Formats: sequence, C-alpha cells, structure tokens
Amino acid sequence: MEIDAGAIDRIVKEATKALETSRRNIYEIFESAQNEKEALQTEFKQVMDELDKTISEVDRLESRFKLARIRLREVSRHFDQFSEDHIREAYESATTFQLELTLAREKEQQLKLRRDELQQRIRNLENTLRKAENVGLQMSVVLDYLSGDLTQVTTLLESVKNRQLLGMKILVAQEEERKRLARELHDGIAQTVANVVLRAEIAERLMEKGQTDGLEDELASLKKQARASMEEIRKMIFNLRPMALDDLGLVPLLRKFTQDFEEKEKIHASFNLVGTESRLPSTMEAAIFRLVQEAFSNVVKHAEATRVNLELTFQKQMLKLVVEDNGKGFHPEALQAKMSEGSHFGLIGMRERVELLDGRFNIESAPNEGTKVTILIPIRLDMGKERHHLVIQKQDPDHHGG
Repeated sequence: MEIDAGAIDRIVKEATKALETSRRNIYEIFESAQNEKEALQTEFKQVMDELDKTISEVDRLESRFKLARIRLREVSRHFDQFSEDHIREAYESATTFQLELTLAREKEQQLKLRRDELQQRIRNLENTLRKAENVGLQMSVVLDYLSGDLTQVTTLLESVKNRQLLGMKILVAQEEERKRLARELHDGIAQTVANVVLRAEIAERLMEKGQTDGLEDELASLKKQARASMEEIRKMIFNLRPMALDDLGLVPLLRKFTQDFEEKEKIHASFNLVGTESRLPSTMEAAIFRLVQEAFSNVVKHAEATRVNLELTFQKQMLKLVVEDNGKGFHPEALQAKMSEGSHFGLIGMRERVELLDGRFNIESAPNEGTKVTILIPIRLDMGKERHHLVIQKQDPDHHGG
C-alpha cells in the first residue's frame, strides 16, 4: 500500500502544533505551581518562626501565672496582713496573666493548624509539579520524534521490527528519565525533612524547659510525619525504578511484588511461573513490570476482588502475561467505549505500552464473573543492545540495527 507522505506530513505538523501549545500550557501550570509553592514555603517559615516565639511566650506566661497564683493564694490566706490595694493587685495580676496565657495558647493552636495546612498544600503542589514535569518531558520526547525526518517515520511504520524498536526507544527515554528523577528525589523531600527537624527542635525546647503540655501530641505528630515521609520516599523510589529489577531480574521482583501487594491490600495474590525463566532486555523487563503494577492497581481501584492471580509464561519467542481476579467484572463493550472516550487512563496506558512492544492486549470479563487480562509480547533478544543501537541511530539515520 502506497503511503501519502504529504497527508502524513500535514497530520504530523498539526499534531506538533497542538503538542507545542499543550506543552506551553503545562509549562505555565508548572511555573504557577512553583511560584505558589515558593510563596507557601516562605509563609511556612514565617509561621514556624512565629510558632517558636509563641511557644516561648506560652512558657513565660505559664511561669508568671504560676507565680501570680502563688501570690494570690498567699494574700488570700493572710488577707488581714495585706492592704486592700495589695489584695486587688494580686487578684488583677493573676487574672491578667490567665487571660494572656489563654490567648497565647489559642494563638499557638491556630499557628499549629496553619502549619499543618501549609504542609499539606506544599505536598499537593509538589505532586502537581512532579506530574507536570513528567508530562512535559514525555511531550518533549514525542515532539522530538515528530520533528524528525518524515521519510524515516514512514519507513519505521512500514517495518514491524523497526516499529517495535521505535516503541523500545520511547520506553528507554522514559526509563532514563525515571532514573534521573530518582537521583533528584532528595531535593524534593528536603522540605519535609526540614520540617521534621524544626518539630524536633520545638519538642527538644519543651523538654528542656520541663513543659509537658502539648509535648506528647507534638512527638506523636513528629513520629507520624517521619514514618509517612519514609514510606513516601520508599514508594516513590520503587515506582520510579525498582532497584531489584536490575539486580535480581523480573521473576523474583514479580514474586516479591505479589507478596507485598497481598500484605498491603489484604487481597489474596499468587504468582505462577510457566516455562523456563530467562533474563530479558532491561527496558522490556521494566515495561512488563509497569504493566503488572497497573493491572494490580486496577484490581484495587475497580474490581472489589478478594483474589488475584498473576501468571507469567516464557515461550520460545513469546512472553505471555495473565492477570485474573474474582471481582465484580463488567461488560467489555461498555469498557471499550469508555477507553475510546479516553476515560479509563489505566487500561489505555496498558494498551499503549503493549502496542509499543508490538504485543497483543485482550480483556475478558462479565458482570459478577471477574476479569482476565491477557498480554502477549514477542521476545526479541537482540534488543538487549537497544541502547547501543539507539546511539548509532542518532548518529546515522539510515542505520536500523539488527
């Protein structure tokens, strides 16, 4: 079949124009979120400084109020030994310090609420920034391909082998970006760690001054935040690039993933290996692991299942992946319509990943009969050198590798 290069060129130009506009919009969102985050961080620092001063003021007022109460009790017991002015002065002093202490404690409570609110808003903005940066980078990758020589694009589309190589090239770029983000995680988590340190310092000052009011709550909040931060760090690093994938390989990682999934989600999960296990190209293993992650995530979000089974079959030239659950199921026709409308992003992402690998994606389901997702991916062992091929291709557009 003859391909109309002119028509494809017009489509590519329109798509490039739309992507450029979308990328600018994403950049504006990123800049706006970044500015808002910086403003909130400045306010957060001011609130923490004010909170520190208020806690010190509460400590001072508590000491003064304690002395005033002692003085008032002394005057009350021996009122015949003191003048009316002394008695009135003692009473007014105790009342004044009590009122100031109440106001200071109320201010401290309000500052703590504002501190927690700012922390949550900063975390939400950090999530928005990560997502915007990730989408922007992926759009840049796509734009790079669309901006290339149209002749090369049509040639790749006509060749099944090279079309799969194009898909692997995109996945390589994505995985490289995930590794870069993993190395830079410490920058994003710095704000959380700094807040933990500040809270620890506040608790330390309270202990040094012998003030136990609020100390237990502060320490409990500190411990909760530290644990949540550690869990978030581990989860983000694992999602970006599971280190065990490079060290152990796909099968051990999937076995551990199903065990962890069962413990966390309280859904019985099993893993079955069929055939002889063999190492695949690292990018292909990463892509397969992402598919399993997304499939299990869909089970949690939509299936209401109590059991899920993962089966991985190694064939001579094909890899078969089956994820089956006993959930509520659905009508595949209705789901297909939703996917066509773009409202089921998880399954759309899975299907696109499979297509990039030149594989086949199939869903079997019925109401109250569970769901079965089957994925078939051809194994190309020569893709183990895909990084080397990509470097050559960047230097020599006519070279398509073996």
